[in-house]
Amino acid sequence: MKKLYLIAGEASGDLHGSNLLKALHTLHPNLACRAWGGDLMGAAGTTIAKHYRDLAFMGFVEVLRNIKTILGNIAFCKEDILAFNPDALVLIDYPGFNLRIAKWAKKQGIPVIYYISPQIWAWHKSRVHQIKRDVDLMMVILPFERAFYKKHGVEAVYVGHPLLDAVQSLQANTAGGTYPPRTIAVLPGSRVQEIKNMLPKMLSVAPDFPDYQFIVAGTNNFSAAYYAQFLGDYPNVQLIQGDTYGLLQHASAALVKSGTSTLEAALFNVPQVVCYAGNPISYHIAKRLIRVKYISLVNLIADKPLVKELIQEELRRENIRIALQHLLEPSNTAALKAEYGALRQQLGEGGASKRAAETILQHVSTISPQH
Repeated sequence: MKKLYLIAGEASGDLHGSNLLKALHTLHPNLACRAWGGDLMGAAGTTIAKHYRDLAFMGFVEVLRNIKTILGNIAFCKEDILAFNPDALVLIDYPGFNLRIAKWAKKQGIPVIYYISPQIWAWHKSRVHQIKRDVDLMMVILPFERAFYKKHGVEAVYVGHPLLDAVQSLQANTAGGTYPPRTIAVLPGSRVQEIKNMLPKMLSVAPDFPDYQFIVAGTNNFSAAYYAQFLGDYPNVQLIQGDTYGLLQHASAALVKSGTSTLEAALFNVPQVVCYAGNPISYHIAKRLIRVKYISLVNLIADKPLVKELIQEELRRENIRIALQHLLEPSNTAALKAEYGALRQQLGEGGASKRAAETILQHVSTISPQH
C-alpha cells in the first residue's frame, strides 16, 4: 500500500489539498494518507495530525513572537512523518514551514513533491536553488511559473489552477445561502492578525452605501461571538460562516484581503477592491524584499492593474469608499468583468486537481520501497 504525507498550513491549502485528496482516492482507492490541514482535508478522507488553525503566523514580527511554537511544530512534524513512514511527502504551498521540512526530508531519503509553488518569483528568488536541491517534483499552478523554473534549471510540471475546479463545481451546484440582490461581500482573511488589522477598516464604509447589504465572510475557525466585536458598531452588517463561495456567487462587489481570495472573487466575476494592512514593521521589511509590481494574484497574472489595491496606509475609509463607488458604476463593472474573462483564458482549463493527482501517483510509482 502506498502512503503519502501531506502538509497544508492555511485555508487555501486546505481547500486545494482536499480536492487533491479526492482525486488521489478516486484514482487510487487504497492509498493511505496522513496530513496537516483543516476540516476540508479531513472530510476528504485523511487523518489530520495538526490543524492549520494552530499554524497561521504571518509576517516577520509575528513569526519571531511565536518562534517557540513554530519550532515545536517543526519537531512534532518530523517525528510524525518518521512514525508514518510515507512513500513521499506532498507539500502544499506554505513555504516558510514546508521548505524547512523539505530540506530535512531530503536528508532522510524521503521523496519530496511540492504542489503549488511558493511565490519565489516575487521574493526570495534564491529559494529556487533550495528547491532544486531538496524537491524531487515541483508542480506549479500559474502559467508563468514553469518558465521561471526552467530559467533556473528546474523542470516544473504545470497542472493548471485548482481554483477553476472549485469554482466550477459550485457554479454547477446551486448550493449556497440566499442573499439579497445588492450585496457587498467582505473577505477579511482567516488569520487573527488579518481580521484585526483589516476588518474594521473594511466595515468603516458600510454606512456610506445604505442601498447595499454588507456581509462578512467569516471562517468557521472563529466563533460568531469573535466577529461580533467588530460588527458591534454596524448593526446592519451581517455575518455568514462557511459559505464564502455562495456569497461570492451573489455579490455585486467585494472588499477582499490580498491573497488567494482575490483570484476567487475574479473567477466568480465579482468586481473587487483588494485590501492589505499588516504589522508596520513586517510590512516595511517585506516592501524592501518583494520584487513585484502588484500584491494581488489578479494583477500579477494579468500583469496590469485590473483591480484597485489599497495597501497599508492607503487602506483608509475615504480611499475604500471612492474605490468601491467607482466599482459599482455599471460601465466600470462591465469593463472589469470583460477583463476577468481574459484572465480565465490565461489560466486555461479545469482539471488541475486530477492532473496533479495523476502526476503524483506516476512519480510515486517509480519510487522503490526503500525510497
